[in-house]
Amino acid sequence: MRPSNRAPDELRPVTLERGVARYAEGSCMVSFGNTRVLCTASLEEKGPPWLRGTGRGWVTAEYSMLPRATHERTKREVNSGKPSGRTQEIQRLIGRSLRAVVNLPAMGERQIVVDCDVIQADGGTRTASITGAWVALHDCFAWMQGRSIISINPLREPVAAVSCGIYQGRPVLDLDYAEDSAAETDANFVITGSGGIVEVQGTAEGKPFSEEEFLNLLRLAKAGVSQLVDLQKKAVA
Repeated sequence: MRPSNRAPDELRPVTLERGVARYAEGSCMVSFGNTRVLCTASLEEKGPPWLRGTGRGWVTAEYSMLPRATHERTKREVNSGKPSGRTQEIQRLIGRSLRAVVNLPAMGERQIVVDCDVIQADGGTRTASITGAWVALHDCFAWMQGRSIISINPLREPVAAVSCGIYQGRPVLDLDYAEDSAAETDANFVITGSGGIVEVQGTAEGKPFSEEEFLNLLRLAKAGVSQLVDLQKKAVA
C-alpha cells in the first residue's frame, strides 16, 4: 500500500494555474500534490554571446528552493556564493527539456529565461518544474506573438516529466517524499507529447534494477506524461 493510498499508476492531483506573476511574460503555478513550484518565463531581447549572428534564439532555466520549502529550513544558496551541484543539474535538465521542443531559429536572436522556484517540496520538484515551465514558456511565446515580436509560436509540441520508482517491490508512478526517500529505485522521465524521450534519470538505491523493471517504469511514465500533456493542453487552450 502506498502512503498516499494511490493506485500504482495514479498521479497525485495536478494543477496548472496560469498568469500568477503579474510582470512575467508567461507564468504558471504548478502543483503535484503538496509540491508547488512557481514558474515564470522572461523575455530578454539579446541572446547569449555565442549565438550572436546565428539567427537562433535560446531558452535557459534557473531553479531554486525557498528556505522553508522543506521540513527544515535550508540556507539560501546565494549566501554560499554559488548554486549547489544539485541545483545546477536540475536547471540544466529543465533547460534541455524545453529546448528539445522549441524551434530556436523561429525565436530570432532572443533569450527566454524560465525561473522555477520551489515554494513547497514533497518530492518530484524537478518533474513538476518541467511540466509547469512548458506552460509558462507557451504563454511567453503567445505574448510575443500578440505583439508581433515573432510570427509563429516556436513550440513544436508539449513536454512534461514525471517520476517513477520501485517502492516496496512494485513499480509506482509519481513518487511523493515518503516514497522517494524509501524507494529501491528512483527514476525521472522527460517525454514529449508525441512520446519522444528527452531524458531518463534512473538510480538504484539498493539492489540494481532489471531491464524488465525499467520497462515497467517506462510504461508507467509514458502513461503519466500522457495525462500531464492533456492537462497542459487544457490549461493553455
